[in-house]
Amino acid sequence: QVQLVESGGGLVQPGGSLRLSCTTSGFTPDYYAVGWFRQAPGKEREGVSCMSSSDGKEFYAESMEGRFTISRDNGKTTVYLQLNNLRPEDTAVYFCARFPFFYCDVNDPNEPDHWGRGTQVTVSS
Repeated sequence: QVQLVESGGGLVQPGGSLRLSCTTSGFTPDYYAVGWFRQAPGKEREGVSCMSSSDGKEFYAESMEGRFTISRDNGKTTVYLQLNNLRPEDTAVYFCARFPFFYCDVNDPNEPDHWGRGTQVTVSS
């Protein structure tokens, strides 16, 4: 059974940082890309970042590159998202997702075939 479990969300002040984790199980990580999406209240789900499983190449949504960094552990079963210099507009539920291929398109929220339940990130003073 494919599972993705997010953790690490919380309340942070503007300019602060958080590291989100996505622990995966139930599939061979070498064959499937994993990424992060987010959804703010009243808005559509949007891509944040993803990483191809074959070569670890990182992809970012244009508006998020430079502040956010995706990474993974050596076993490829945990994928991280480092969020730096957070802004109030980054407030959202952040979801981890598995793509059905070793490559990924961070701009297509319809592409993943499995999703985690999400972790809330709130940026507020």
